[in-house]
Amino acid sequence: MQNARIPVLGFVAASGTGKTTLLTELIPLLKQDGLRIGLIKHSHHDFEIDQPGKDSFRLRKAGASPVMLVSRYRRAIISEFTPEQEPRLNDQLKQVDQSELDLILVEGFRTEQFPKIELHRPSLEKPLLYPNDPDIIAIATDAALDVPDYLPQLELNRPEMIAAFIRNHVMKNHD
Repeated sequence: MQNARIPVLGFVAASGTGKTTLLTELIPLLKQDGLRIGLIKHSHHDFEIDQPGKDSFRLRKAGASPVMLVSRYRRAIISEFTPEQEPRLNDQLKQVDQSELDLILVEGFRTEQFPKIELHRPSLEKPLLYPNDPDIIAIATDAALDVPDYLPQLELNRPEMIAAFIRNHVMKNHD
């Protein structure tokens, strides 16, 4: 990831494993340590960030791209991909002001090459991803797995353990 100026760590898993739930628990734990966290989430669905009938929606539908919505609370920039294309993580990193962040967490982009933690629940009966992805640096699971020794196993239901792994491995290796 040549556009990564700070550590980038992905979370990959089959749908329904709990990636978003884990991230919503992890982010406050990492922020308690003073880390400034950004997040990039890949969606396989078409989505609308603004709503039909709103001025921003009407202006975008009229052909403006990008459209920036700004208030005293937040900013959103909506850009159309023309032609439609599958987004690449490295391209998206260019769009993030990394100077104000310490770590970017990524949900999805599982086929791209960057460090990732795999989430796995054996009860879902989905195949493990690590055998086909050398960028997986740990597995967070809710049951012990028979995996190679080089691959740390973290307890999926203990976000504080995963936060400690991030602090002690991902952030320390970047200092």
